[in-house]
Amino acid sequence: MSNNQTRIAVLLTVYNGIEFIEEQLQSILQQQGVKVSIFISVDLSTDNSYQWCCDFAGKHPQVIVLPYGQKFGGAARNFYRLIKDVDFSGYDTIALSDQDDIWLKDKLFTACIKLNEEHYDAYSGNVMAFWEDGRQHLINKALPQRKYDYLFEAAGPGCTYVLRTKPMLQFKQLITSKWQQSEQVGLHDWFIYAFFRSHNLHWFIDPEYKLLYRQHAENQVGINKGWQANLKRLALLHKGWIKQQVINISDLIADHNLNVHSRLTILKNIRQLRRRFRDRCILFFIVLFGLY
Repeated sequence: MSNNQTRIAVLLTVYNGIEFIEEQLQSILQQQGVKVSIFISVDLSTDNSYQWCCDFAGKHPQVIVLPYGQKFGGAARNFYRLIKDVDFSGYDTIALSDQDDIWLKDKLFTACIKLNEEHYDAYSGNVMAFWEDGRQHLINKALPQRKYDYLFEAAGPGCTYVLRTKPMLQFKQLITSKWQQSEQVGLHDWFIYAFFRSHNLHWFIDPEYKLLYRQHAENQVGINKGWQANLKRLALLHKGWIKQQVINISDLIADHNLNVHSRLTILKNIRQLRRRFRDRCILFFIVLFGLY
């Protein structure tokens, strides 16, 4: 199938997103060389987001809003709902979208080139973080992949992901059959990356950015830089949340290549667990001093 015929199902989550969502939606509808359908799931909100999305969908037949009324409490569960409830079997690829970014016009076309011509199963890429005061910062995730990096990190922001349909149907089957356990994984982009990599599927991380990654006070994740982000990570370590996420993901994807319960095993394989050298060093000391 040629790129200008590629049908893409865009899965978009919303929570109190009325301030920025129109700019995001317009940037998706303006994608060049592909045909998009946008499926929106609105978490229970207080800012009329659902009605606004319904009104927007009434003017744009490519936009479909799922039934409203559930409280998901986070983007991951909302994305799992989209993956479970949307029938994307007739599409060529699936893309994930946040509510407040801006996509460059060739974002999806570029991804399809990689998937179709270079035979990758999944695509993600770098992003350009930006603030309303004009500051920008490139978030570089395009480092060489490691043998087991998928057990300890995502491929980058999920809003850059473009995924082949067949493995995503398999992922749908997994989360549907193990729904309650899947809901305990708090980072959907990490979970999806782990599923693809553990099934020996080929993932491309693009060093070029095709997305402007908006930073504001309401970001659920953001770029994770600065002392506040470091304090948050330390708190999650202290509570055992990160270790539990690693264990949950490893169990769900039935990956037995690495014993994630064993500190000694992790220390021995540290070179294969994170893509960035600095992150490998941090993980090594976290495990060495019993914080994991």
